[in-house]
Amino acid sequence: MRRSYERVGVDVEDLGPDPVVAFGRWFAEAVSAGIVEPNAMVLATAGADGAPSARTVLLKGYDGRGLRFFTNLESAKAADLAVNPRAALVFPWHPMSRQVRVTGSVVELDRTEVAAYFATRPRESQLGAWASAQSTVLESRAALDAGLAEVEERFAGAERVPVPPDWGGYRVAPESWEFWAGRVGRLHDRIRYRRTPEGWTVDRLAP
Repeated sequence: MRRSYERVGVDVEDLGPDPVVAFGRWFAEAVSAGIVEPNAMVLATAGADGAPSARTVLLKGYDGRGLRFFTNLESAKAADLAVNPRAALVFPWHPMSRQVRVTGSVVELDRTEVAAYFATRPRESQLGAWASAQSTVLESRAALDAGLAEVEERFAGAERVPVPPDWGGYRVAPESWEFWAGRVGRLHDRIRYRRTPEGWTVDRLAP
């Protein structure tokens, strides 16, 4: 199962001084390359007991303030973030021999921003947000389907589905970025950006 990485790596000069700009360029290239769901990112959190937990979520926007995702505010990930508002992200763009890692603090998005995004979701996704009490134990799949049917009936005459009170979003404010590019012989390139009071400090890390 060993794979040799034949693609050219990456240098600091290729990325430039701003990791957000560099990420935007890599993200656009991932989209152009046809990567399946290039906005899929592994989100790692830890609760009060320090036990790590990871899952895949979808990036729903980014800027100089951070990277956004949305979820149920009573989910397992939300419970972790309530007591330990820090997270790590990984974008695994394997077909391009690239990976981006982000670590930072997490803040909950305000309801205006949440509502604006929720309004853009397909109606079936909006209804699903109402029907699913994420991370809770289900009696059966039939119970979930029954909950969806109830919600569909509830909002049958509504032009727009409102945001559920237990649904929201978060922003990961990066304190570090790492851009990884595969190289031959496992001597991969790793370029790390660390936030300091003076701006971003850039280092090359050993593979």
